[in-house]
Amino acid sequence: MLAVIRDWYRRNFTDPQAVILAILLLGGLVAILTVGDLLAPFLVAVVLAYVLEGLVQAMERWGIPRLLAVSAVLLGSIVLAVMALFGLAPILVQQGAQLLREAPDMIARGQSALLELPEQYPALVTEEQIRAIIRNIQTEVGDWGRALLSISLAQAVSLFAFFIYLVLVPLMVFFLLKDKDRILDWLVSLLPERRELSSRVWKEVNAKIGNYIRGKVIEILLVWMVSYATFTFFGLNFSLLLSFLVGISVIIPYIGAIAVTVPIALVAYFQWGFAADFWWLLIAYQVIQILDGNVLVPLLFSEVVNLHPVAIIVAVLFFGGLWGVWGVFFAIPLATLVQVVLDTWPHVVQPPEEMDAEEDAESVEAGEAAAGSEGG
Repeated sequence: MLAVIRDWYRRNFTDPQAVILAILLLGGLVAILTVGDLLAPFLVAVVLAYVLEGLVQAMERWGIPRLLAVSAVLLGSIVLAVMALFGLAPILVQQGAQLLREAPDMIARGQSALLELPEQYPALVTEEQIRAIIRNIQTEVGDWGRALLSISLAQAVSLFAFFIYLVLVPLMVFFLLKDKDRILDWLVSLLPERRELSSRVWKEVNAKIGNYIRGKVIEILLVWMVSYATFTFFGLNFSLLLSFLVGISVIIPYIGAIAVTVPIALVAYFQWGFAADFWWLLIAYQVIQILDGNVLVPLLFSEVVNLHPVAIIVAVLFFGGLWGVWGVFFAIPLATLVQVVLDTWPHVVQPPEEMDAEEDAESVEAGEAAAGSEGG
């Protein structure tokens, strides 16, 4: 067993650059785990800087100085954010409150529909089974309500932190964009001289993370707008709220699309029953999901995500369990980081003559030990 561990160590950690990369990765992980909450505004600023960097570079290619480009892009982003905050946010809150007010009536109608099943299909379900299902649903709804209440109270307590974000985050985004090269040069100066492997990993991961974040923002906006247009065309209640949920759901691959289907189907059912509009709406929604997964995602992330679906789901579960919403959002970039590190990690292959010499030495030692035991 010791020989296996020793051989694994020699193959993977005898290269000094591999040791440097391992130390950097471990140090970054420890920093996030220990002071990640304190650095939350900085992480938000980094994400926004990645999103806006593409626009800044495009303006630079048009001959606009970087300082002017950064100022224009940041000012335009703030104006759009304020318009969204005062234009869309009140409508979303209003529709959410209306949905909560109508939820008891929806639940009552759903219970009535479930209680009719034993009369229609007596051989399949009994009234006792249906009542047990209803009790379980009521328990789950109660738990969700308490969870929402606790979230709202927590948000009220953290209102001061929200205003801090409003001031600090735009300032940090401005300086991250304006002094990007100086900041990166300073960080590079802190690294050891022999960092070719770490630099190669950083360049590849940095490009993929930047493209992923910008692509994900574009995907969210496009899916949101198309879903809103579709729901409005059919006259679905709470169109803006439900389409917003559809847009946000793309952050969680596979799982998000399945989860958001439930409220859409329930609202459509309580509005139309099993009429034709209900089925046409679900078909249109599935078409949106198919186009997103098979057309939009390959166009936006063809050079970013090269991961198996199982690896993506495991990454979402693992990093989401560690860091919540941030872990879910960065699950694919973090999984990509792991993939890049595994692909570029140097493996020292021992020359055959050295392996034969070691095997001969080990066999001689084993023979001497056996002889000694027999002589004893």
